[in-house]
Amino acid sequence: MSARLLITNARQIVQITESADIRFLKGIDADRIKILEDNDARLALLISDGIIADLGLFKEVKERNDLSDVEIIDAQKGVILPGLVDAHSHPVFAGDRVHEFAMKLAGATYLEVQAAGGGIHFTTSATRAATENDLYQDFKKIANQMLASGTTTLEAKSGYGLETSTEMKMLKVLERVNREGPLEISGTFCGAHAVPRGTDEHTQTHLIAGEMLDLIRKCKENGELKCVENIDVFCEKGNFNVENTERILLAGAKMGLKGNFHAEELSCLHSAEMGARLQVQAMSHLEEISDDGIKQMAQSGSVAVLLPSTAFLLRLTPPPARKMINEGVIVALGSDFNPNAWCPAMAAIMHMACVTMRLSLAEALSAATINSAHSIGRGATHGSLHKGRVGDLLILKVPKWEHLIYRFAAHNTIISHVVKRGNIVYKNENV
Repeated sequence: MSARLLITNARQIVQITESADIRFLKGIDADRIKILEDNDARLALLISDGIIADLGLFKEVKERNDLSDVEIIDAQKGVILPGLVDAHSHPVFAGDRVHEFAMKLAGATYLEVQAAGGGIHFTTSATRAATENDLYQDFKKIANQMLASGTTTLEAKSGYGLETSTEMKMLKVLERVNREGPLEISGTFCGAHAVPRGTDEHTQTHLIAGEMLDLIRKCKENGELKCVENIDVFCEKGNFNVENTERILLAGAKMGLKGNFHAEELSCLHSAEMGARLQVQAMSHLEEISDDGIKQMAQSGSVAVLLPSTAFLLRLTPPPARKMINEGVIVALGSDFNPNAWCPAMAAIMHMACVTMRLSLAEALSAATINSAHSIGRGATHGSLHKGRVGDLLILKVPKWEHLIYRFAAHNTIISHVVKRGNIVYKNENV
């Protein structure tokens, strides 16, 4: 493809932030996104070598730049929007858990399903038995579905191995898909996703903080696992307590992995307070977070990654998103894509966030772009449209950007193009 891409005839360019220097939006600012509008659809955006070179009225962009050698996309009076950033997913696994859906509908809780041999342990058995190539082929299909749904950057975890060889197998799959592109992956080691049968929490903590992390460190040093940037722990009753969670997070931090862990999903263990004290990069779920946890997260700057699909499917009380926003917590969104929550489309996640968590449309979009990017250390480069930022974007064939969220489960009738670093990676011929 051309090293230079010009998008013309746009009615809106949704920049998200006022300035390229802004890395996140919180409080009332999350509801005040920056939009360029022209009812005559005279807006344009230029990408050169993967980076946004200019944007604004086409006449002005043309005056400032030589446009003699560009690939052109006609937005057809539509909308240019930043590529979506999914801040939490578990997309590498074998099999499915469709049989558990009926159990949950009948009232079984998450922990009851797990105790009955389902949940994480069921997927772990299938993932251990799968070959690396099987997992790679399955994840490639999922990655393509995510791209077609508008996700251009993905936080993606291991965690269905729970022993060294399978966890490494999963991380290698993440690395391979990231290298081959076009979906950009921020990999997360989640060996502490559950405690395997036949062992105990303290023994597993020792294994993770020792053997597993030591091997990951060596693989990162020799360039085998460049995309692995974060470390996650499922801090929950029956899994890892707050003390062992902290030990694992600190062990990861020593080798440069950023804390990004499951907190306060089913029980209030005050793990959010611990995460805030460590100033971890992000914490996810947070359905049962305390008021003090909210205040301390606001002070620490740790991002709250909310997962509407999980609360919806498990019939949990949604996290107190409005209280978080009002207290100044940085709020992001993730799909939590996994065998328990099979949703690859961030547009649907934003819709659920608006309905079940009472986010405004603008707050949901902020949470799925600039704030999600910030939750994986990319707030300075991804998630908004400004000169000098990465050229990741969507073109919507609608008059206003809000249609992407408003039209529930209809993103495939709206997204005409997905662009990653200036390359067209998806084109919808039916829009």
